[in-house]
Amino acid sequence: MDTPSLAAATLGLAMALSPAAGARAAELKILAGGAMTASMGELVPQFERATGHKLIVKFGGTPELIRLATSGDPFDLGVFPVDVLKDAAARAKFASTPPVDFARVGFGVAFRAGASKPDVSTPDALKATLLKAQSVALFPESAAGAYVLKTFERLGIADAMKAKTKPMPLGQIAPAVAKGEAELGVFLTNVLIAPGVELAAPFPAQLQQDLVFTGAVAAGTKEADAATAFIAYLKSPEAAAIIKAKGMTPG
Repeated sequence: MDTPSLAAATLGLAMALSPAAGARAAELKILAGGAMTASMGELVPQFERATGHKLIVKFGGTPELIRLATSGDPFDLGVFPVDVLKDAAARAKFASTPPVDFARVGFGVAFRAGASKPDVSTPDALKATLLKAQSVALFPESAAGAYVLKTFERLGIADAMKAKTKPMPLGQIAPAVAKGEAELGVFLTNVLIAPGVELAAPFPAQLQQDLVFTGAVAAGTKEADAATAFIAYLKSPEAAAIIKAKGMTPG
């Protein structure tokens, strides 16, 4: 898209999402998947500037998001892994309108920059690399972490990996690898993008699975229009460009 067209599209988005003249700007409480942290760091202020709405975001892993959704505390929408909605109690807290998928990301292996690049090109190579590693950082309390542990099981190394696994908060996986606190990081590829860390490769195709992120409006929200507008914004070309730049695949 050329510059004039991009400017026109951005202006059109702002006009479409802005509250009507004299309307009250909404304050939205959002439950968001932790892997969305980097993307939301740019998406939130852009949406706020375009609409005048105020967004308050609470990040967490899947079990934490399910707990927050079912706690009784008010919130307006969720932007998180679809796995949250697989929990019946959590799904009941969202409107009956279908959720909207807006991003996806696969899994990979990261190592400290400057170290020898590990081979993870095939299931057997990944298995050998994991067994050889002294330590592996991941965030187990999440849908992504659960998939990594399931992958260990599929490779037949679940027991062997127990002593090597170093549970880390989501934002500390890559820094732990960069500092040498863990030899490898195994998680969503966008989370493994950080200074001092290199991505060895995504999981081999036989083991790869995208984690899908979806947007859903809370059943109890009093700001359904604004919540719906934010989810629509996540499907816009402007948002897609940010999502892609942060290592996720839009759509």
